[in-house]
Amino acid sequence: MPGMLYVVATPLGNLEDISARALRILREVQLIAAEDTRHSRKLLAHFDIHTPLISYYDQIERARAPELIERLKAGTSIALISDAGTPGIADPGFRLVRAAVEAGIKVVPIPGPSAVAAVLSVCGLPTDRFVFEGFVPARAVARRKFFVTLAGEERTIVAYEAARRLPESLADLIAALGADREVVVGRELTKLFEEILRGAANDVLTQLPSAGVQGEVTLVIAGGKAARVAPIEDLDTAIARLKGEGLHTAEIAHRLAATHHLPRRALYARIVKSNPS
Repeated sequence: MPGMLYVVATPLGNLEDISARALRILREVQLIAAEDTRHSRKLLAHFDIHTPLISYYDQIERARAPELIERLKAGTSIALISDAGTPGIADPGFRLVRAAVEAGIKVVPIPGPSAVAAVLSVCGLPTDRFVFEGFVPARAVARRKFFVTLAGEERTIVAYEAARRLPESLADLIAALGADREVVVGRELTKLFEEILRGAANDVLTQLPSAGVQGEVTLVIAGGKAARVAPIEDLDTAIARLKGEGLHTAEIAHRLAATHHLPRRALYARIVKSNPS
């Protein structure tokens, strides 16, 4: 019989957050695939777990996944863990889970800590709909483009950011989304120096320590407001008014496309159709 792949969530920082089920699985499996074996050995030693470890980090994920699949097929049960939180959430795991599913191997979630869920639960922003955007790009040009593309997003946005780049990220966020866009910064979640900053982006930026931010950071951004779509009657009125001003069909379509957030081609056809026969 093939082994089973367990995707095991581990603490973000506070070791009391690990579940009894996670501890049992880590003891029972024959192998643990860990993002950083040095980091994971400290966790396992704390709970007196002596299961063998194998490295499974981003740079070797593509090459190591087939090896682990063969071991699973041969009957070895494996637990997949990351440095903190839930594997596969902006951490290694996707390729192994996908390959296991394709090979007919049972994949079992062992749920627990997640920085995304933790910060959403205390952010005070709407959480009925949200989107996770992974890590904010490190390079300045890509980072600015990243925030610009979020301008039309109505859902609450969650992203990870390196602490040392947080001031630059907030400055780019302000430039793209406005100084009054509400944000929440969760730093060192569940750890000794846990801190949660809330408020308008500009206010949060001014609250950052001058010596720089330390630790792991999860950023939450309030969604933008939905663009107003004008009723059909307003469109017809606008078309009639612009025609009365002597504008040509193409010019009317161009102007209304910008003000009403509608496709120019559809507007052009509507304007042509509105001409009296």
